This record gives sequence, C-alpha cells and structure tokens, in this order.
Amino acid sequence: MLNQKIADLRKDYKLASLDESEIAPYPLAQFGKWWDDAIHSEIDEANAMTLATSTPDGHPSARIVLLKSFAEDGFLFFSNYESRKGQELAENPHVTLLFFWRELERQVRIEGTVSKAPVAISNEYYNSRPLGSRIGAIVSPQSKVIPGRSFLEEQVDQATAKYQQEAPQRPDYWGGYVVKPQVIEFWQGRSNRLHDRILYTLTADGSWKIERLAP
Repeated sequence: MLNQKIADLRKDYKLASLDESEIAPYPLAQFGKWWDDAIHSEIDEANAMTLATSTPDGHPSARIVLLKSFAEDGFLFFSNYESRKGQELAENPHVTLLFFWRELERQVRIEGTVSKAPVAISNEYYNSRPLGSRIGAIVSPQSKVIPGRSFLEEQVDQATAKYQQEAPQRPDYWGGYVVKPQVIEFWQGRSNRLHDRILYTLTADGSWKIERLAP
C-alpha cells in the first residue's frame, strides 16, 4: 500500500552536471576528482561506503564500511575475516561498493572482485590504530551471538589490562580487503530525475569503455 507521506518526499537535483567532455579517461582518475570534491566539501565521513555481498546461492546482504585507501589496484577497507561479511567474501568474491555523497548529489557504484590485502598492509594499518580500536578488533567475535554487552566489556577490560605494557599484535582473523574494480558508474543528480550516469567498464584488453546510461 502506498504511504503518501513517504511517496511525496522528493528533491530536485540542480547542483552540477556530468558530461563526457569533462570526465577523465580512466575511472580511478575520475574517482580521484570526485573524492577531492567530497573532501573539500567537508562531507561527514566521505569514506563511508556500502559494501554489498552475497552468498554462493545469491542471498544478498549490505552494510557500511570505511574506505581507507584507493589506487589503481583497487579500493581498500578492513574487517574481521570471520564475520558474516568475511565468510561471504571468502565464498563469493563478487561485490559492489556504493558511495552516496548527498551534499554533492552524487553516487559512485563500483562492481568488482575482492581479495585479502597483503599482510604488510594489514599490519601497518592495524598498528596505526588507537589502542582501543586494536583491542576491539581482538576481543569482538564479529557477527557471532553473544550473551550481552557485559561480555564485550569484560573482554575489553581484560585485554586493556594485558596490553598496558606491550603493544597488541594484529590477530590473524582481522585485516584488509582490496576490491579490484571491473565496472564503475558515476551518477550526478539532475533536475526532473534526468540524472547523468557515466559507466566505465573494464574490457578484455585492459582498457576502459565509457558509455552514458539512461537515468
């Protein structure tokens, strides 16, 4: 049944446009341009992105994770390898990332395959985190059922006491993932829902095909 109060919520997008004559020839360069715009616009947590995964038989799930780096080899984030997302990534490496920068009326959708980041990168990032975050990664059995909040708090207290004199080491079950893009779509909101959509697709010879999609 249609909820008219919800259905009437709408916004007309008028901030910018996206034309083929203005875009970079490579999607990572275009992402870098938009990333700089997001940072300069002081968007809160511009690195927040939706990560969509699915089981081998096609049951999807999605959650917000934080981008920590991007380069030609892909988009880097960190998580618990034994979590639900970690299990799904191990079983089915095909994923989608989605950035939504509301203040700029922009979205970026990335489809690709995921692999674990090199151990050296996972160690470097883990060791750069605040002590509380490192302890959190150690004590939380992410996605598992626990008896209550007090269970976590007790684990944190014990770990905090243990690591007063020594730095915790990255647990084997926590580290980075790299999403290597195969498709990247840049979406710029436009008036009357006639949005600009530019799609980059990786071809067999390693070049990128650029196409415009209907909104």
